Amino acid sequence: MSESNSASQADLVGHIAVQANDSTTLSLEFSGHWLRSARIRPVEQVLAELNGQSLQSIVAKSNDLQAWDSRLPSYLLKIAEYCDGKQIQLDTSNLPDGVQSLLNLARAVPERTGARRSQSQSSVLMNIGNSVVNLVKDSQGLMVFIGEMILASWTLMRGQARFRMVDLFIFIQDVGPSGFPIVSLISLLVGLILAFVGALQLAMFGAQIYIADLVALGTVREMGPLMTAIIMSGRTGAAYAAQLGTMNVNSEIDALRTMGISPMEFLVMPRMIALILMMPLLTMYADFMGILGGALVSISAFDISLTQYYNEITKAVDLTDFMVGFFKSVVFAVLIAIAGCRRGMACGQSASAVGDAATAAVVDSIVYLVVSDSVLTLICNRLHI
Repeated sequence: MSESNSASQADLVGHIAVQANDSTTLSLEFSGHWLRSARIRPVEQVLAELNGQSLQSIVAKSNDLQAWDSRLPSYLLKIAEYCDGKQIQLDTSNLPDGVQSLLNLARAVPERTGARRSQSQSSVLMNIGNSVVNLVKDSQGLMVFIGEMILASWTLMRGQARFRMVDLFIFIQDVGPSGFPIVSLISLLVGLILAFVGALQLAMFGAQIYIADLVALGTVREMGPLMTAIIMSGRTGAAYAAQLGTMNVNSEIDALRTMGISPMEFLVMPRMIALILMMPLLTMYADFMGILGGALVSISAFDISLTQYYNEITKAVDLTDFMVGFFKSVVFAVLIAIAGCRRGMACGQSASAVGDAATAAVVDSIVYLVVSDSVLTLICNRLHI
């Protein structure tokens, strides 16, 4: 590639001359400075001039070509694409060797389909239709996954499920003891918040003692199971999706199927069992930490003794309230396992797909948790539980 340093930036001009050799042959002569900063006739004007002529061949020549960079090969590439579409032979043998090499290299590998960004905008109805179609496909995938999970659960109950016990113990460790610090912090703060919010209203009537009732019932029946489930969805559900997604990228899940091992039994069931076993225990621990947070506020700010606080809790909370929270925690555990494992099993074949699967698992599990908690609360209210 040659460069000219004698011409100033204002004098940089590239010329292209169109000359007709005969009725079927045309010559394109390139001269001057073909640089990014040069003033050059747009290629669209040249193609418009060529359009409508009955040409069989075009000869590209360089006549007094001073300097050039990628501007010239890209210009010629557009002309070559026009010639290919019109079935016109393009002769570039009279161009510099560097230009011919770059042009041949650009034309050797065809452009990948869909590589260019589409500038067209979809209509509102099309976006709505695509959203509905994606929702239907996602719902179908969820139903298929639940069906396979039920079959794997039946196999487990018959004692025929194949998975390693060491994997189950590892998942129990990850879900249970490893989650104590974050569950302790969040539950204690939620108990503090509940006590402060309730105390502001109860203090107006001199009924601060009922802070214990508010915190205990709210924590045991609702906030304890729900906050623990949300913590596990962000911590464990996303981890399950990332683990299974990475295995899917590495074709490990396909390898299990090839060996005749069900991925639902070998991968999903240990994770679900670990969540089902640990979620009730974590919920009970979260209940204790939430009640402890309410006790800290009541004792330190509202002159309520620990004995009064304890006695009020024993009168307000009974075994039925604990069982409601216990049952919700089991349901939440199943939903978190479904959301995390399903997204991981359906993950794509790239690193970004693993991240998308982890994000989708958290979003799905939170939606499942909120909806199921609302339904269970309404059922308990209707049954007067």
